[in-house]
Formats: sequence, C-alpha cells, structure tokens
Amino acid sequence: MKFDPSTVQTRVASPLGPIVIAATATGLAGLWFADNQRYLPVQLTGPAAWPEDADHPILKQARQQLHDYFAGQRRHFELPLDLGCGTAFQQSVWRTLLEIPQGSTVSYGEVSRRIGKPAAVRAVGGAVGRNPVSIVVPCHRVMGASGALTGYGGGLARKTALLTLEGARL
Repeated sequence: MKFDPSTVQTRVASPLGPIVIAATATGLAGLWFADNQRYLPVQLTGPAAWPEDADHPILKQARQQLHDYFAGQRRHFELPLDLGCGTAFQQSVWRTLLEIPQGSTVSYGEVSRRIGKPAAVRAVGGAVGRNPVSIVVPCHRVMGASGALTGYGGGLARKTALLTLEGARL
C-alpha cells in the first residue's frame, strides 16, 4: 500500500488493546491494533516512521468517536476518510463495507455482488483483509459463506467482541 507522505499518527487506548490511528490532511488513513505486527505498515516505526501528532484535528475526532463507539454511544462514524492507499478495486470494496449497517453481517460473496463482480470473491477477501481503516471501515462485519467467523486482522476474539458490541447475532 502506498500512503501519503504527509501522514501522521497517534495511539489510542481501547478496551480491545492499543490502537494506532493515522491521518492525512484529507482524512483518516489508518486504524490498526498496535499489537498485531503482521498488519502494521512499516511507516509506524523506525527511521521512516510517520510523525506523532496527537493534536491533528482528524486524529482528535477519531479518538473521541472511538471512545464513544466503545462506550456504546456511537453507531456511525462521521470522519473524513483517505483511502487513497488502495487500488480502485480495493477502494470500491472498502466503500461497500461502509454500507453494512451496525449489527448486520454479510458474506464475501455478497460484497462481491454489491460491487458488481460476483466472481471476484477471493479478490474481495484480499481487499477486505487489506482494509487500512479497521473498525471505521467495518471489515469485521464480513463473514464466511456459511455465516462462520473468518479471518480478521485484529484476531477472531476482537472480531467477536466488535460484533457483540454492535449487537450482531453470531
């Protein structure tokens, strides 16, 4: 993934563990569980790390909305998003994920149908797995064809916790 060079980051505490959020001037560009090394972008640490900026307006908004979400006081995020790190296909999948209502789940096949590419189930799975803005772009609401919980970058325990918080039937 290719992120905007002006991206900044900060960390947020959550009931599911520490979260790293990242933003550009145009929107929230990333949200990852900090302890999940497999999915973290390389720009979060080391000499090429994005600068810390806890006062960035979008990061402040995101921090507050995440707090409200985990407290059960927010059903919808109202944040500008910068999904420019993905391909056009990935962005179409991520925009479709935004349409899944809280408390609902859909299959990868359903997402494929919604984007007009019913045979692209595997590619949709790949795009869902590369979602850079977890929770806000609700990839946790996508299930296997049988309704079974399947992969989630934050781990299945977190996926279950998020769906439970949202009132989804598992």
